[in-house]
Amino acid sequence: MDREERIKNACKKIVECINAMSFVNLDDQRVHSLVMMREIARGVVENRDRKVTKSDVTRALHSSIEKMASACRDIVYKLSKMSYKGLDDERIQSLLRVKEIACKHAKVASVGSDFPIRESFVGEETLTSNNIDALVGGAEIMMIEGSLEVEAEIQNEDGHNAVQKRPVTRAKRACDKGVQDREAQRKILEDELVEVKAQLGNEDDQNQVQEALSQPLLPQALIWPSDDRVTLQWIQDLTSTITQFSHNHTPSEFHSIMPIAVANKLIDSASSILSKEPNCVEINCNGEDSRVVVVGDIHGQFHDLLYVLENAGFPSENQFYVFNGNYVDKGAWGLEVFLLLLAWKAFMPHRVYLLRGNHESKECTLTYGFEKEVKTKFGDQGEYVYNKCLECFKVLPLASVIAGSVYTTHGGLFRSIRISSSRRSRRKRIQRLELGSLNELSEVTRSLIDAPYEGLNILLTDVLWSDPSLRQGLSKNKARGRGLWWGPDCTEAFLKMSKLKLIIRSHEGPDVRAGQHHLGDMLSGYCMDHDGESGKLYTLFSAPDYPQFGRKLYTNEGAYAVLKSPNFESPSFHSFKAVERPKADPFFTVDEEDKKASSNHEDEIASEDVDDEIYLGEQDLTSMMMWMAPNLFKFHRLLR
Repeated sequence: MDREERIKNACKKIVECINAMSFVNLDDQRVHSLVMMREIARGVVENRDRKVTKSDVTRALHSSIEKMASACRDIVYKLSKMSYKGLDDERIQSLLRVKEIACKHAKVASVGSDFPIRESFVGEETLTSNNIDALVGGAEIMMIEGSLEVEAEIQNEDGHNAVQKRPVTRAKRACDKGVQDREAQRKILEDELVEVKAQLGNEDDQNQVQEALSQPLLPQALIWPSDDRVTLQWIQDLTSTITQFSHNHTPSEFHSIMPIAVANKLIDSASSILSKEPNCVEINCNGEDSRVVVVGDIHGQFHDLLYVLENAGFPSENQFYVFNGNYVDKGAWGLEVFLLLLAWKAFMPHRVYLLRGNHESKECTLTYGFEKEVKTKFGDQGEYVYNKCLECFKVLPLASVIAGSVYTTHGGLFRSIRISSSRRSRRKRIQRLELGSLNELSEVTRSLIDAPYEGLNILLTDVLWSDPSLRQGLSKNKARGRGLWWGPDCTEAFLKMSKLKLIIRSHEGPDVRAGQHHLGDMLSGYCMDHDGESGKLYTLFSAPDYPQFGRKLYTNEGAYAVLKSPNFESPSFHSFKAVERPKADPFFTVDEEDKKASSNHEDEIASEDVDDEIYLGEQDLTSMMMWMAPNLFKFHRLLR
């Protein structure tokens, strides 16, 4: 075989591979690159001398669009002619939906050669880049199903029985086969392109092929399980797809691997489970081999989350997970973190528990990047997905009790809402605060998107925003502007009252603890803050090298806790360093975050010395009255 024949054979394979591909995962640039590549290869096969131009690509795409539109018109015609007699309502609605989608496809107008055209199928929002009606996710599969059913109806005299008997397995098999063949096609195509590039004499053609080769193909788009049941294999596919995507592609392409329909189904599936859980979930894990892994703040550091799952062991029959919240904001992959954890929740609802953090709110996500992240990754559909996430945040539980002995939450302890304030004078007031109970926690309304500053549901704010202190009693958390500080006496009282032995909370990383010499610096990812007669209090933070973006990088380790039967109250902590992560840009203004963190530290230091309002526990009030009584008596005698 001579050189010319080898080139032609290689080009034939290129044409065949590209023709067999779906453009579902590709943006406009990659579609044009692939079609350009195909036209160059076709020109070699057909012995064309002229250079392939953008007009050739546009005409080729135009032809593909017209063929698809023609096929859709055929489907509409066949559906219009068939009888629906004998079909149940569900199947009739399905066929009508197929007809509706086909009608939208059939309305594709002729497009001039100067307009870029984008072929679009499963999971895409538009058919072309030029004013084509929006499509629903999964339209291609529905159209295939419809055409197969129509074909069955036409070929069988008993039309309605044929439609009922002919399952859509052919479409599903075709779809599954496409997924399996994708990698093989990719390898063949790349091998042939390299060979052709080496043998093409035209420098312009070589440059065009090189440009196409330099564009990494997007991973296969995820498809929601046909039976609506998330499986371990689906989670593995989700994980590998997101991981591969994060290393090679831009955030604006994310919707190409995570179609809007899939994201919608995933969020809904997990939300339906979460909404049925109480404010404080009870985790019964008293099996002999039971283990519980507790994870702190993640803040969008997807690759570090993967390390925790792989290193600590994936959820299983004997391995439970409790996540203390703050999945999003500040990091580049908050959406990926949240979707992956929702998938695990949907798959193992009684082994994976997701608690709410203070950043699972509208207020925080508007400031620290998650809103912008979602809108960047889903484009025109970003607002919809963002609102779906907010609705999911509202149903996340607030705390957990593990094996009847360990309390976990994001922020910490909380006030009793049954204690009212009494005004001592206009200039100064003493508000009598007491610790809240688990019963009160169970009654709070958690379905608020932002934590309130006052009212009966202020307990929600305390749970999400409060921090421990070495000062006795409860006091206003001035550093954060909401929530409380609670002292060692409060931890002791809460453990004793609730018959618990350990508290693991999160909410504070090395940035918050910087300059606080009275508490641990969190550089190891955890620290013990209180140690009393009834038990201990730990703070746990799972985002190493935090924050991902900012002028000040703390090079801290992250950590997770492991609780084992039968001594769940004796945790082991495992610190870990940050894994290598792809380069990324922040979704929030870093300078503003640095200023805010600095301001919080100054406020906290100042609050050690000055209090505009004093918040005292019951023990403090008793001590004050015992001190004041004899002195007031002496003062009264002097006045006489």
